[in-house]
Amino acid sequence: MGMYKYIREAWKKPKQTISESYRELLLQIRREPSTVRLERPTRLDRARSLGYRAKQGILVVRQRVQRGGRGKPLPAGGRRSKRYNKTLILKKNYQQVAEERASRKYPNCEILNSYFLMNDGKSEWYEIIMIDRDHPQVQADKNLAAIAEKHGRTHRGLTSAGRKSRGLRYKGFGSEKARPSQPANKGRTN
Repeated sequence: MGMYKYIREAWKKPKQTISESYRELLLQIRREPSTVRLERPTRLDRARSLGYRAKQGILVVRQRVQRGGRGKPLPAGGRRSKRYNKTLILKKNYQQVAEERASRKYPNCEILNSYFLMNDGKSEWYEIIMIDRDHPQVQADKNLAAIAEKHGRTHRGLTSAGRKSRGLRYKGFGSEKARPSQPANKGRTN
């Protein structure tokens, strides 16, 4: 087995295989702010499978997202019963929310991909691979340059987490109403 396969096996059951270092890492990242830029990814195998390379212009950010329901702002005026629901039901997963927050924090970068790191009862952490749009090494690589051209990928649901929430992970029979989008398909069929 190669090195990355051993890393992958260890992260499948981290509480059993790397229990002490997992606990130390969890205690350390709880004290950190919600968005932290890292020198290198914590899960190297997962990051490399999603496109991370140790070159200039590619950076990794750890983002914390609070677990639980999303709060809903109180209504501006008038009283209607449906306005006073406390929770807001979003068709977004935590991973997409984390990508959007990191994208707002680093406006000159574009999201390449992201992966789950760990969670506790209160929070979830994701590591997000980002590309600096204007870096010369990114512009020299034609694949990275094509991704860097598309501004606001995560806010338009073009990353992997965004495509999942839009129902675009599947093709063919059973997914006819997912493309080009669910509202567009609704307008087309009615």
